[in-house]
Amino acid sequence: MDVPHELLRCPISAQAVSAAPEDIVRALQERQRAGALCTRGGEIAAPFEDGLITADGTWLYPIRSGIPVMIANEAFAIERGLY
Repeated sequence: MDVPHELLRCPISAQAVSAAPEDIVRALQERQRAGALCTRGGEIAAPFEDGLITADGTWLYPIRSGIPVMIANEAFAIERGLY
């Protein structure tokens, strides 16, 4: 399923999303591999290959197997300083 991200909106804030910068994705993937990345829902994050970030840079939604996971509790909070 290849949905253009221009059609997607953050379910938390209704903001537009765009492809996340590679450095942010890598930083979050490192935290995930270390078991130190939790979702908004409080769960340990599952592996992901890419992400979509909100316009204000607050939330990242994972992309798994090429599918954006646009579920509020699956989002990762983006800490200032990651970008």
